This record gives sequence, structure tokens and C-alpha cells, in this order.
Amino acid sequence: MNEKFFDLSKEKQDRIINAAMRVFSQNGYRHAGTDEVVKRAGISKGLLFHYFESKLGLYVFLYDYAVRYMLLELSGDEKQTENGLFARLSLIEEASFRACRQYPWLRAFLDSVREENSREAAAAVAKQKEQYERKLAEMLKQADVRLLRPKAGLEKTVRIVDYTLRGLTREHCRREDFSPEELFGEIFSYLKLLEGLCSA
Repeated sequence: MNEKFFDLSKEKQDRIINAAMRVFSQNGYRHAGTDEVVKRAGISKGLLFHYFESKLGLYVFLYDYAVRYMLLELSGDEKQTENGLFARLSLIEEASFRACRQYPWLRAFLDSVREENSREAAAAVAKQKEQYERKLAEMLKQADVRLLRPKAGLEKTVRIVDYTLRGLTREHCRREDFSPEELFGEIFSYLKLLEGLCSA
């Protein structure tokens, strides 16, 4: 990635980042077109490739940027003393919501990378993805699970929550009038519902 990208105005950087996150999250790596990215960002294709060299270069930069942004948001919550599983899940989603105020498609993009079936794209971000997922897993492993129903358990409960929230995100992001506020409103309401169902 050309470091000169950060010499652009913040407004232009964010336009490019948001456009690329949207296109990759809605189409996956294989079907994401740089023509659509530049159209949504309002820039020339030459400028995009000047900074990122290739579609893969853009994808790798975008994932690294999204992960760093999310970890920065999460770092502010690390001192929280709430130890219940759903309290910790809520902290993660609150951090995600803060990030999505700046980058509305960030959560959807991170989800799409987890489901990516392009070997080239998956391999290019594998190391960073492993580190990020390990960080999230560490946050959840520290949770006090004594309040969960005995048959639920940590792993099953986390998988149920994960599938539900990814499904909600996918559904919302297909809408032309996509709104992070509406998405996270539903996310938090489902977290409360699932907490009631999974707690003893």
C-alpha cells in the first residue's frame, strides 16, 4: 500500500474506505469490482491503483485498517469489570457500533472476510484474521458462564449469537436504505432476547 494514501484529505480517505467496504461486503472478494468502488468513491480508477496497486492490495489494506480500527475501539472497553458472557458480547457490539458511525459497512465487511471463499483473498489476510479472532476469543473466554443454562455452555451460546448477528447484518446490508443505527438497534434487542433464553 502506498503510504501517500494518508496524505489525502480525511474525507477522501473515508470515501474510498467506505465505498470499498460496501462493495466487498456485498459481493465478496471474487465478485467485487473496482469499477463499482471508484464509482461509489467518486475517484478515478487510476487513482485507486496508484494507492493500492491491485484489488488484492486494496482488500488487504482494508482488512488491516478495519481490524486496527475495531481493536482501538475495543481497547477502551478492556478495563470494564462486567464479566457475564452477554455483557462482554454487548461490549464488543458497542465497539462495533462506534466504529460503524465512521465506517457504516465495517461490521459487514469483517463478517464477509470470515466467510470469504477466495483462496487468494483468504490467504492474504490469514495472519491478521487469526490475531483478530484470537483477541475476540480471549475476551469471551474470560466471561463468567455460571449464569448460563447448563446445556447451553460457552461455545454453543457464542455460536448461536454469532449466527444470529451475522444473519441480521447480512439482511440489513442488502437494503438500499441501510442504516447502522437500525442494524445495531436490532442487534442489541436480539442480544437481550438471547440472554433471556440462554440464562439459567
